Amino acid sequence: MTFNIAHGRGLSFYQGFNSFRRIHKNILRLSEFLNATDPDIVALQEVDEDSHWNKRINLFEAIREHTRFPHGMHGIHNRREGRKQLAYGNAVLSRYPVHHWESNPFGESSLGEKGFLYAEIEVGSLVIALVNLHLDFRSKMSRIGQIEKVLDYLHDKHGGEGGPALSFPPIICGDLNSRSENLSDATQHLFRHILAYGDYTLYPQQSSTFPTYFPYKTIDFIFLPAPCELVSCAVIKTYLSDHLPVMLEFSTESNVNKKSP
Repeated sequence: MTFNIAHGRGLSFYQGFNSFRRIHKNILRLSEFLNATDPDIVALQEVDEDSHWNKRINLFEAIREHTRFPHGMHGIHNRREGRKQLAYGNAVLSRYPVHHWESNPFGESSLGEKGFLYAEIEVGSLVIALVNLHLDFRSKMSRIGQIEKVLDYLHDKHGGEGGPALSFPPIICGDLNSRSENLSDATQHLFRHILAYGDYTLYPQQSSTFPTYFPYKTIDFIFLPAPCELVSCAVIKTYLSDHLPVMLEFSTESNVNKKSP
């Protein structure tokens, strides 16, 4: 599952307009949703560690407290010190052990900075790489530049000898803030270039993910590599954020080389 949880504000316009009690209630509802849908791996965006605008609740730890995920990691890509402190980023929750993970901010802005979290997850004898990213919402050129940083990172990590032994190319997901039908924007830019790593399929293919009440565009995606085979994909109607979560189930072919990149 990939899900932008909007700093725990629910459907409010701005998280700072919510009380401590309201933010906490939103997190409890989100946790109940995750327990009910029961995904194995969850990629979250806009997850706060210590921010003034949602009463300095550690959203990541609060979600972990009320869900059944034994493994989790929280990468901070925006930090600002001082009276109006901010600390937030992307997170991954997993039922399976995490072999390795890294957090990668795109820049050093103290407000609105985006980034991606990379994790290698051990599922039985498989090692699955996951990239959970969140791109800029204001500028197409900024999004393209951020995608280039992701591609450079993956090339450095997997493009040569001595890289980690993955079972198949990385699964990439997150809030890309761009539609797939726009051929010059970030989603298609990423899709065209990751084909160098393997044969990918982009999901969801029909349902929209944003905004929640009247979804008319898809900006939250999962890039699924071969030899993974789709079992099901759904955009789940829920009122926990201004984004809708995407949940995808896949299987692997029996001939997957479990120790080859």
